[in-house]
Amino acid sequence: MEEKLVNILNEMAEFLNIAQMKKLQEVLLKNLAENELKSEHITNSEYLKLFLDAKRIEGCSDRTLEYYRVTVEQLLMKVETPIRKITTEELRKYLVDYQKINNCSNVTVDNIRRNISSFFSWLEEEDFVLKSPMRRIHKIKTKTVVKEVISDEGIEKIRDGCHSLRDLAIIDLLYSTGIRVGELVNLDIENVNFEQRECIVYGKGDKERRVYFDAKAKIHLQDYLASRLDNNPALFVTLDSPHERLKISGVEIRLRKLGRVLELNKIHPHKFRRTMATRAIDKGMPIEQVQKLLGHSQIDTTMQYAIVNQNNVKSSHRKYIA
Repeated sequence: MEEKLVNILNEMAEFLNIAQMKKLQEVLLKNLAENELKSEHITNSEYLKLFLDAKRIEGCSDRTLEYYRVTVEQLLMKVETPIRKITTEELRKYLVDYQKINNCSNVTVDNIRRNISSFFSWLEEEDFVLKSPMRRIHKIKTKTVVKEVISDEGIEKIRDGCHSLRDLAIIDLLYSTGIRVGELVNLDIENVNFEQRECIVYGKGDKERRVYFDAKAKIHLQDYLASRLDNNPALFVTLDSPHERLKISGVEIRLRKLGRVLELNKIHPHKFRRTMATRAIDKGMPIEQVQKLLGHSQIDTTMQYAIVNQNNVKSSHRKYIA
């Protein structure tokens, strides 16, 4: 602290008179001493707990909080330096070593980097550190992978391959709304407005939004609900008694099994979401509206779902250039 104080006073000497310099020294000593006293008794694990509490209040999901906790705990196990003294070099070395030891991709390492960066940015905002040591560690370059979507033929094969009204309703609701699987299983019957063909879902951070489904989804949902004999308020329940609310794992297992039987590549709930986003953008829906339907807080996230169809590029070239 003394070294920093001397540096500040030296830099300000040419701009202030003697009286002003004395006052500056007095204020700096008082405030820096208070901050040092406040922070020096906080352990690394206590800083992490404070960070997680702040993120919980901001509305982060339990899954996100757990990801933050595991990421930062792994860092603190390897880098034993007190948090307020951790350097950029130590963090950069940790990321390099992490990739070597775990033999993981740049995408994985960049996710780790983002979580650690969020932690230190919060420490800086709360005045626990003067400057985040992650500032000079920039985004790690990753290859842009064009992820596969479900073709029109694939969707029809999946529909034809369904042997239960429930599964058919799930497929058409996922396909027409693009909702997350977690949002799907949390839906109650009362959340669905059949007249308007819309439903209310609660996304990440319990954010409420309205999504819309097509006529096929409406018919299949109504057929499924008419066939049920239970009183569970959940929109989707298990096929066997006691007909409990369907879980995420139940949907994932069902769809993967269906995909294998039909010899379709990697069928899972999120693929329906990506397919819906890609179809919407290909058909000309403004990206901002797609963002709202998907419940993304950042438009960059929505852009990751947007696969540019080569046929659309060709037709656009003919329309605007040729």
